[in-house]
Amino acid sequence: MKTRAAVLTGPHTPFEILELELDEPGPHEVLLKMTASGLCHSDLHMVDGDNVVRFPIVGGHEAAGVVEQVGSAVTKVAPGDHVVCSFTPACGICRYCSTGRQNLCNMGATILEGSMPDGTFRMRHDELGEVGAFCMLGSFSEYATVSDASCVKVDPWLPLDSAVLVGCGVPTGWGTAVNAGGVRPGDTTVVYGVGGVGMNAVQGAVHAGAKYVVAVDPVDFKRRTALEFGATHAFADAAEAAAAVKELTWGEGADQALCVVGVMDEQVVSDAFDVVGKGGTVVITGVANPEKLTVHLSGSAMVYNQKTVKGTLFGSSNPQYDIVRLLRLYDAGRLKLDELITSRYTLDQLNDGYQDLRDGKIIRGILDFTK
Repeated sequence: MKTRAAVLTGPHTPFEILELELDEPGPHEVLLKMTASGLCHSDLHMVDGDNVVRFPIVGGHEAAGVVEQVGSAVTKVAPGDHVVCSFTPACGICRYCSTGRQNLCNMGATILEGSMPDGTFRMRHDELGEVGAFCMLGSFSEYATVSDASCVKVDPWLPLDSAVLVGCGVPTGWGTAVNAGGVRPGDTTVVYGVGGVGMNAVQGAVHAGAKYVVAVDPVDFKRRTALEFGATHAFADAAEAAAAVKELTWGEGADQALCVVGVMDEQVVSDAFDVVGKGGTVVITGVANPEKLTVHLSGSAMVYNQKTVKGTLFGSSNPQYDIVRLLRLYDAGRLKLDELITSRYTLDQLNDGYQDLRDGKIIRGILDFTK
């Protein structure tokens, strides 16, 4: 079948809307009609050359849609089911899935290549040849053929244009605070960057009972929104935040510093390391070009103060469980999703949406395929 999709043919170029040929699903695959796809900064990393991927590739990895067709071996979903896709597939049987670390599933080895685990592709173009699907999804497409390991069936009464956000940004941010950061009641938590991921780190820290949640972001609109999402304090720069944390904690320092900026750099990590006190934890969620060394810290200071610096993928969440769990919190009115969506775009407006993201105008934009 044919599908219209947003394709990157190389770094430092805009998305091109092209018509592609899409294969029917194989035995363990699912054909989805996309309802919505989130505009995540990770796709900008491909544009900017910070994510080393195989081109050409269809962008998009925060996806929700309705099942159109399933392969012969698929049992977990059926035509008509509503699904949210996880940007990290979960096979359920590898070493990592079987020990409760689905976010590290071995099936994720080809998500930057854009191929299925066996190295084959499901989309092609007459001139470009085989076209990859970012994170095995390529959700900037009207239709996509994806692995059933990427699909999570969700309650059919939930609006998919909001539920889509739990495919990446919400569990990544929430889990950065709750899972990787281990925020506990009474803690002081600092969040660096309060965009589409960081805003959910704020939500997670608030839900976990932090006494103080300090948001740091240069964009006034984002700071104001963070306060609406439960942050107790918001500052434009790290120095102001550090001074406030010192006063709030009687000089002891924060318990957690969560680095969820769009592009990670050495300064953010250093600021985070300095703001936590003894026994504090620094969590690095944001990424940069893998060739850049963004962690330069004193080993002695780490030892003498018993600080922990760690990375997290997908907020150390288990997608097959946590996506459903977070949506049920949303259904109960205890997790904000609708409020995260600043703007909606059509497929043809995708590049405009990403310019809005660069300009700091949105918390989360979504492609709405129903428009």
